Amino acid sequence: GIMDRTERPEYGRVIDICTVASLRELTTPALLAVLTPVVIGFVVGYLALGAFLAAVILTGQLMAVFLSNAGGAWDNAKKYIEDGHEGGKGSDAHKAAVIGDTVGDPFKDTAGPALNPLIKVMNLVSLLMLPAVISLSDNDAARYGIAGAALVILAGAIAFSKRKTGGLDSEVDGGPGPGSKALEAAGER
Repeated sequence: GIMDRTERPEYGRVIDICTVASLRELTTPALLAVLTPVVIGFVVGYLALGAFLAAVILTGQLMAVFLSNAGGAWDNAKKYIEDGHEGGKGSDAHKAAVIGDTVGDPFKDTAGPALNPLIKVMNLVSLLMLPAVISLSDNDAARYGIAGAALVILAGAIAFSKRKTGGLDSEVDGGPGPGSKALEAAGER
């Protein structure tokens, strides 16, 4: 088996499972970033859309800085304790700092920097659809139809991301996993 090193693990299956799961989880936040300005612009109007974008920029930038700084502080606190301060390695302070660093690294490396593209996407979508929002401001049926379609897509994406799949269970049971045919077709060994 794999544990006694007589067989090689099937890396392709692991990559396949992780890729499918990450893409599924990415769908809802991406649609939320794209469709929220659409709903606000068409339901409430361009003035509310401008206020929404101002709030997104202000709070998003502050939150990004907060996440990056907090993550860096937790990381540096662990390093400081590991240098022998506050009891050093193995102390209760070190155990707490390791937990803090576990939270801090994703804050510093992923969550904080990811807010900047989110803000840019919302602003870009808003700028691209602004002419339609202004030109349809007197046509209530079209405005509410577009906003309703966006809300239906959002609700569908949320329901899709929350549904349970047998992907990992079927892998454990030996059945085919989600998307495994894609790697086989691509010539994965």
